[in-house]
Amino acid sequence: MTKMGALLTNMLGAFVLPSIVPAQTAKKNSQTMERNQHEYGKLNANAPQELSQFAFLVGKWRGEAKLKREDGTWENLKALWEGRYILDGYAIADEYRMTTPVDELLVLGINLRSYDAKKKAWNLKWLNALAGTWTDLGPEELGGVVADGKAISYQMKEPVTRPAFTRATYTNISADHFTWRGDRSGDGKTWEQFLVIELYRSEK
Repeated sequence: MTKMGALLTNMLGAFVLPSIVPAQTAKKNSQTMERNQHEYGKLNANAPQELSQFAFLVGKWRGEAKLKREDGTWENLKALWEGRYILDGYAIADEYRMTTPVDELLVLGINLRSYDAKKKAWNLKWLNALAGTWTDLGPEELGGVVADGKAISYQMKEPVTRPAFTRATYTNISADHFTWRGDRSGDGKTWEQFLVIELYRSEK
């Protein structure tokens, strides 16, 4: 079964299961959903439906990141991603942190995601908390946000570091897992993979 097929199966299961499981289990599931909506919010019915493309980020995720160092070796790191609907469900904010195995903080920041229905374009920004800098994600001049039903990707121009460009791709998206892949380029034409993050939904 494909990842998309598994996702559809999970979504269908959400509608079917309450009618066939014991009432106590259905009640527990309902309470969990209510708790998650209280903690992480929900999409506003009047918000652009395109915002739901990033809905999979809502909730808490933990996983492992593999970072390619300058000498070509790969380092294993820890990753934590936590997203929620904000501003009455009109936008998504997702915080990301990456640490060494001994919990030394390497990356800490937050993505802000909103969709301009009139322009039919995304407004995505990354705040690097450690450096105090903002980065535009997926600007129009770099191709915007590309979603093909299997993956979502966009590019960004790095404000300080080299190489000059980074391309982010979200793939293998399911109800309890997704992969974030980072590629880098000096000219925006030739790309090299340098970071892969495997995230799994977490209850803690």
